[in-house]
Amino acid sequence: MDASAKPAIGRAPREAASRTVRVAVVGSGYLGRFHAEKYAGLEGVTLVGIVDTDTPKAAAVAARCHTQALARYQDLIGQVDAVSIAVPTPAHYAVARDFLENGVDVLIEKPMTTTLAQAHGLIELAEREGLILQVGHLERFNPAVVAVRELIHKPMFIESHRLSIYQGRSTDVSVVLDLMIHDIDIILNFVGAPVKAIHASGAAVVSDHCDIANARIEFATGCVANITASRISTKNQRKVRLFQKNAYIAVDFALREITHIRQTGATGDGLIPGMEVNQSRFPEGDALEGELRSFVQAVAQRREPEVTGEMGYQALAIALNVMEQIDDATRRFGAF
Repeated sequence: MDASAKPAIGRAPREAASRTVRVAVVGSGYLGRFHAEKYAGLEGVTLVGIVDTDTPKAAAVAARCHTQALARYQDLIGQVDAVSIAVPTPAHYAVARDFLENGVDVLIEKPMTTTLAQAHGLIELAEREGLILQVGHLERFNPAVVAVRELIHKPMFIESHRLSIYQGRSTDVSVVLDLMIHDIDIILNFVGAPVKAIHASGAAVVSDHCDIANARIEFATGCVANITASRISTKNQRKVRLFQKNAYIAVDFALREITHIRQTGATGDGLIPGMEVNQSRFPEGDALEGELRSFVQAVAQRREPEVTGEMGYQALAIALNVMEQIDDATRRFGAF
């Protein structure tokens, strides 16, 4: 697949008199509920409904968001311009395919599908129909990620830690698809180069799926990214450190702090001679609201989304490779 080829988005931009975008949310679980609440508060958006086979749960969310609850997502076709798909991952492909085949733009939660073949199929379908396919890699809209993006130029080493206290949620999937895939997507965006090699390890500790994982990703530029994700930590931690020519950038998401150390050539007795240290804080922000607003704008203006289907495909490909390596090691050496 050609990552440089941008899909042609069909249909003309909406006229000023009809800027309202009709949206709906399929799935009223943990993520779907938040999608519905955010859409209900966005200007220029009409929340047509929320769908779930668990009708009491859908009705409760719909009541809070002043919209209707539906049991069948097919009933939305012809009534909406765009949908958020927040159903369990195994159902992503079928639901997204049905909407794309009926002319509806789609935002699909991460991971976009369970297989690369399914992801490829959705990308081709969206391109063929001239529709928008955005993948819900929420962290792209995190104020910290947005703030450091302009500081990053050809990083050569990246270290990322995403550690979470055990919550018992999402243990039906590997921590790689639950947590690590966020950092995989961010780092792919930061580096912007082909992946040359992947080395991974991990273990299932308290669930039937991998609970802690580490991946070393080597890029064609020589950059190396070391990514650790855990959902069995004794504390929550979210940090990223990047090293590049003449600079070091560190982001602490919990403290909302950015440290930027860069070479200036100035003499003195500072913390690091010849280096200038800048520390700043970034606003708390609302990444989900930013993500959904960006999606709605892409729908209204018929432009390429911030996180394309191809980007979701690339992150999924690496995540599945990491999982395969971990599973293979477990088969060969057994669980500890």
